[in-house]
Parts: sequence; structure tokens; C-alpha cells
Amino acid sequence: MSELLKITNLHANVGEKEILKGLNLTINKGETHVIMGPNGSGKSTTANVILNNPEYKITEGEIYFEGEKINDLKTDEIARKGVFMSFQSPEEIPGISVMNFLKYAKNKTTGEPVKIFQFKEEIEKNMQELKMNSSYINRNLNVGFSGGEKKKTEILQMLTLQPKLAILDETDSGLDVDAIKIVSKGIKMFSNENNATLIITHGTKILKELDVDYVHILVNGQIVATGSSELAKEIEENGYAKYIN
Repeated sequence: MSELLKITNLHANVGEKEILKGLNLTINKGETHVIMGPNGSGKSTTANVILNNPEYKITEGEIYFEGEKINDLKTDEIARKGVFMSFQSPEEIPGISVMNFLKYAKNKTTGEPVKIFQFKEEIEKNMQELKMNSSYINRNLNVGFSGGEKKKTEILQMLTLQPKLAILDETDSGLDVDAIKIVSKGIKMFSNENNATLIITHGTKILKELDVDYVHILVNGQIVATGSSELAKEIEENGYAKYIN
């Protein structure tokens, strides 16, 4: 398999506090990875550091995407290279419709003009698959959306942009069983041999609907265990005590 993302000995701070303390991770094309861990272990920090969120500072280590070091690239530059991130709490953007946001994002990531009729047709098809009300395409992005609809809109963005690496930061947070199944369906629609998915989660419900290649346990800024989906089941049954100790 072709290597897509490689993180080596990554240390990162938020303010003066060190959160990541030597994280190592490799993701190949065609793979689905999961990062689990207790609160404060560095899960969301990992996602934000990959995208070089300016609130986080890398103090040591390297991040490579398709063999290119991206530590010092700006967030939008990393996104244009094919890295997508969904957020725990998607922001509301008054004055910009879902359709116009998706057109703008597609244009910025590809650098090519959008073929509007084909584009709209693809979006409407994906909305049907995600069981989204078609009227949402003309509504202001996430304004007045329920938590579940916001998360579905994030998955719709992923399907529209077709990134090489999708990082889903607690996309399942606060969702009911039916919504989790729909989000999982979107992830399966996205996944293929030429891209990869990194799922960051507290729970295991979303994993029951997916074919997961690797589960990583992150504790105190380091990956302390890696295994198959069976590792997630172990955590569900016994918690993190074994790995924290």
C-alpha cells in the first residue's frame, strides 16, 4: 500500500502546555484508522496539529503527507493537498448557503471552476443517501440545524470534496443510533483504495458499522497500543485503566 500520512516523534503544545509527547502514526491509502483515548489525551490536538491550526505549536517531530513535510504549511495549503477535517461542533455561517459554501470549497481545493448542473446533481444524490432534506441545500450553513443535521452536512462536505485523507473528529458525538448509521454509511461511501480515513472517537458505536483496519489508544500524548477492532471492544468492556496505568 502507498503511504499517505506519516507522523514521527510529534510533540505539540497548546500555549505552554505540552499535549503531544512523541506521537508516531502511519496511514496508508485504502485504510481506516481509529484513535481512541480518555479525555485530555491529545486526540483532537492530533487532528488540529495535522492541519496546522495556529492555536497549536509543533515543538518537535515531523508530519509527512504523500512524502512531503507539511509542518510549516498553512491550513488552507494542507487542505488543498487533500486533507479534510470535520469538527466536533460545526460552526454556523449566516449569509452563506450550503450550496454556495460547497461550490466555494470545491473551487478552492481543486482550483477549477465548478460545472454547476453536474455538481448540483451529485450533491442532491448524496443528500438523498444521507437522508437530508433537500431544502437544506439553500439554507444558511448550519444555521438552525440540529446536531445530527450539522454532522450530516460535514459528511456531505467530505463526499463533495473527495479528499485524500478525511479526519473525522468525534463526528459521532451526540448522535442517536439512526444518525450514527447514516454517518457511517457516508464514511463507507467515501472510502476507497485511493484515500484514507482517520476517525477520532470516545465511543465504539460508529465502529460497529465500519470496516476498521487499525485502532490506536492514545494516552498522555502518545499512542500506547495498536490493534484491530477487537481493541475497541476491549476498551468498551474494560475502559482505559489498563493503558493509563
